Amino acid sequence: MNCWKCGHRAETIERIGFHAHCPQCDRPLHVCRNCALYDPAYNNQCRETMAERVVDKERLNFCEYFAPSAATGAAASRPPPERAARERLDALFKKKP
Repeated sequence: MNCWKCGHRAETIERIGFHAHCPQCDRPLHVCRNCALYDPAYNNQCRETMAERVVDKERLNFCEYFAPSAATGAAASRPPPERAARERLDALFKKKP
């Protein structure tokens, strides 16, 4: 599983503990953004209809339906959206010599 924030590959065996953190950026791993059921197109951004509503998708939660996302390939190697946006802004407004 890759960290939702920095993209670092976090080795997982079966389950992610509620208090597991990314070894690189120290963000929690048991968050909606790292879940295989996370989908912004669905109600409450979750494909599991029985899951309790989680307001902040980037904070630690205790959802029992959590399943580690298997993002690999191009999706896994993409930089996080925040970093990509920052790079585009920096390129747009960089100072010319």
